[in-house]
Amino acid sequence: MSHNPKKTARKARLLRWAMNLYPPYLGAGIRVRHISADFQRVQVKMGLGWYNRNYVGTQFGGSLYSMTDPFFMLMLMENLSRDYIVWDKAANIDFIAPGKGPVFAEFSIDDALLDTIRARTAKGEKYLPELQVEVRDGAGTLVAKVHKTLYVRLKPRARQAA
Repeated sequence: MSHNPKKTARKARLLRWAMNLYPPYLGAGIRVRHISADFQRVQVKMGLGWYNRNYVGTQFGGSLYSMTDPFFMLMLMENLSRDYIVWDKAANIDFIAPGKGPVFAEFSIDDALLDTIRARTAKGEKYLPELQVEVRDGAGTLVAKVHKTLYVRLKPRARQAA
Protein backbone atom coordinates (compact mmCIF):
# COMPACT_ATOMS: atom_id res chain seq x y z
CA MET A 1 0.00 0.00 0.00
CA SER A 2 1.17 3.55 -0.63
CA HIS A 3 2.91 5.25 2.26
CA ASN A 4 1.36 8.63 1.49
CA PRO A 5 -1.63 8.96 3.88
CA LYS A 6 -3.28 11.74 1.83
CA LYS A 7 -3.02 9.65 -1.33
CA THR A 8 -4.49 6.53 0.28
CA ALA A 9 -7.30 8.53 1.92
CA ARG A 10 -8.14 10.03 -1.48
CA LYS A 11 -8.03 6.57 -3.08
CA ALA A 12 -10.42 5.22 -0.40
CA ARG A 13 -12.85 8.11 -1.02
CA LEU A 14 -12.70 7.61 -4.80
CA LEU A 15 -13.28 3.86 -4.49
CA ARG A 16 -16.25 4.47 -2.17
CA TRP A 17 -17.71 6.96 -4.65
CA ALA A 18 -17.16 4.61 -7.62
CA MET A 19 -18.67 1.62 -5.84
CA ASN A 20 -21.75 3.65 -4.95
CA LEU A 21 -22.22 4.34 -8.67
CA TYR A 22 -21.55 0.71 -9.69
CA PRO A 23 -24.77 -0.39 -11.45
CA PRO A 24 -25.26 -3.72 -9.60
CA TYR A 25 -24.93 -1.89 -6.28
CA LEU A 26 -27.21 0.95 -7.36
CA GLY A 27 -29.81 -1.58 -8.52
CA ALA A 28 -29.71 -3.52 -5.26
CA GLY A 29 -29.79 -0.44 -3.03
CA ILE A 30 -26.30 -1.14 -1.65
CA ARG A 31 -24.32 1.83 -0.33
CA VAL A 32 -20.69 1.81 0.74
CA ARG A 33 -20.82 4.09 3.77
CA HIS A 34 -17.14 4.14 4.72
CA ILE A 35 -13.74 2.88 3.60
CA SER A 36 -10.95 3.68 6.05
CA ALA A 37 -7.86 5.40 4.66
CA ASP A 38 -5.79 2.29 5.45
CA PHE A 39 -8.34 0.00 3.73
CA GLN A 40 -8.69 -2.09 6.88
CA ARG A 41 -12.34 -1.21 7.59
CA VAL A 42 -15.35 -0.99 5.30
CA GLN A 43 -18.97 -0.31 6.23
CA VAL A 44 -21.83 -1.18 3.88
CA LYS A 45 -25.60 -0.63 4.10
CA MET A 46 -28.44 -2.02 2.04
CA GLY A 47 -31.95 -0.65 2.26
CA LEU A 48 -35.09 -2.67 1.61
CA GLY A 49 -37.14 -1.63 -1.41
CA TRP A 50 -39.24 -3.12 -4.18
CA TYR A 51 -36.04 -3.74 -6.19
CA ASN A 52 -34.42 -6.10 -3.63
CA ARG A 53 -37.43 -7.54 -1.79
CA ASN A 54 -38.17 -11.24 -2.22
CA TYR A 55 -41.55 -12.97 -2.54
CA VAL A 56 -42.21 -12.86 1.24
CA GLY A 57 -41.21 -9.19 1.60
CA THR A 58 -37.74 -9.57 3.11
CA GLN A 59 -34.22 -8.93 1.81
CA PHE A 60 -33.43 -11.00 -1.29
CA GLY A 61 -30.65 -13.49 -0.45
CA GLY A 62 -28.67 -12.68 -3.58
CA SER A 63 -28.57 -9.02 -2.60
CA LEU A 64 -27.46 -9.93 0.92
CA TYR A 65 -24.55 -11.84 -0.58
CA SER A 66 -23.79 -9.08 -3.13
CA MET A 67 -23.37 -6.52 -0.39
CA THR A 68 -20.55 -8.63 1.06
CA ASP A 69 -18.92 -9.97 -2.09
CA PRO A 70 -15.86 -7.92 -3.06
CA PHE A 71 -14.67 -6.24 0.10
CA PHE A 72 -12.24 -8.67 1.73
CA MET A 73 -10.54 -9.16 -1.64
CA LEU A 74 -10.26 -5.40 -2.24
CA MET A 75 -9.00 -4.78 1.29
CA LEU A 76 -6.27 -7.41 0.94
CA MET A 77 -5.28 -6.17 -2.50
CA GLU A 78 -4.85 -2.63 -1.20
CA ASN A 79 -2.90 -3.72 1.86
CA LEU A 80 -0.64 -6.33 0.27
CA SER A 81 0.37 -4.39 -2.87
CA ARG A 82 0.48 -5.38 -6.50
CA ASP A 83 3.12 -8.01 -5.68
CA TYR A 84 0.31 -10.38 -4.69
CA ILE A 85 -2.39 -12.28 -6.54
CA VAL A 86 -5.63 -12.05 -4.53
CA TRP A 87 -8.84 -13.79 -5.57
CA ASP A 88 -12.07 -14.85 -3.97
CA LYS A 89 -11.97 -18.65 -3.92
CA ALA A 90 -15.18 -19.67 -2.15
CA ALA A 91 -18.06 -18.27 -0.17
CA ASN A 92 -20.88 -19.55 1.98
CA ILE A 93 -23.80 -17.59 3.35
CA ASP A 94 -25.83 -18.72 6.33
CA PHE A 95 -29.22 -17.02 6.53
CA ILE A 96 -30.09 -16.58 10.21
CA ALA A 97 -33.14 -14.27 10.33
CA PRO A 98 -35.19 -12.40 7.72
CA GLY A 99 -33.99 -8.91 6.84
CA LYS A 100 -37.12 -6.81 7.20
CA GLY A 101 -35.48 -3.40 6.77
CA PRO A 102 -32.06 -1.86 6.18
CA VAL A 103 -29.11 -4.17 6.88
CA PHE A 104 -25.47 -3.42 7.59
CA ALA A 105 -22.10 -5.18 7.30
CA GLU A 106 -18.74 -4.08 8.69
CA PHE A 107 -15.57 -5.66 7.33
CA SER A 108 -12.25 -5.47 9.10
CA ILE A 109 -8.78 -6.90 8.72
CA ASP A 110 -5.78 -6.26 10.94
CA ASP A 111 -2.01 -6.14 10.74
CA ALA A 112 -1.72 -9.61 12.30
CA LEU A 113 -3.67 -11.11 9.38
CA LEU A 114 -1.53 -9.24 6.87
CA ASP A 115 1.67 -10.42 8.60
CA THR A 116 0.40 -14.02 8.56
CA ILE A 117 -0.40 -13.80 4.85
CA ARG A 118 3.03 -12.34 4.05
CA ALA A 119 4.78 -15.06 6.06
CA ARG A 120 2.71 -17.91 4.59
CA THR A 121 3.26 -16.74 1.00
CA ALA A 122 6.90 -15.59 1.24
CA LYS A 123 8.28 -18.58 -0.69
CA GLY A 124 5.57 -18.61 -3.32
CA GLU A 125 3.07 -20.87 -1.59
CA LYS A 126 -0.59 -20.10 -1.89
CA TYR A 127 -2.47 -19.22 1.28
CA LEU A 128 -6.23 -19.51 1.73
CA PRO A 129 -7.29 -17.16 4.53
CA GLU A 130 -10.84 -17.64 5.79
CA LEU A 131 -12.72 -14.52 6.84
CA GLN A 132 -16.22 -13.92 8.08
CA VAL A 133 -18.57 -10.95 8.09
CA GLU A 134 -21.95 -10.61 9.74
CA VAL A 135 -24.96 -8.85 8.24
CA ARG A 136 -27.15 -7.22 10.90
CA ASP A 137 -30.32 -5.16 10.86
CA GLY A 138 -30.72 -1.72 12.43
CA ALA A 139 -31.54 -3.25 15.84
CA GLY A 140 -28.37 -5.35 15.74
CA THR A 141 -30.16 -8.64 15.03
CA LEU A 142 -28.00 -11.09 13.10
CA VAL A 143 -29.51 -11.60 9.63
CA ALA A 144 -26.73 -13.57 7.91
CA LYS A 145 -23.15 -14.76 8.28
CA VAL A 146 -20.94 -14.80 5.22
CA HIS A 147 -17.82 -16.97 5.25
CA LYS A 148 -15.24 -16.15 2.57
CA THR A 149 -12.16 -18.10 1.52
CA LEU A 150 -9.59 -16.10 -0.42
CA TYR A 151 -6.64 -17.21 -2.51
CA VAL A 152 -3.41 -15.27 -1.96
CA ARG A 153 -0.02 -15.87 -3.56
CA LEU A 154 3.10 -13.75 -4.04
CA LYS A 155 3.67 -13.13 -7.75
CA PRO A 156 6.71 -14.91 -9.21
CA ARG A 157 8.55 -11.70 -10.13
CA ALA A 158 8.09 -10.40 -6.57
CA ARG A 159 9.64 -13.62 -5.19
CA GLN A 160 12.63 -13.20 -7.49
CA ALA A 161 13.16 -9.60 -6.39
CA ALA A 162 13.18 -10.51 -2.70
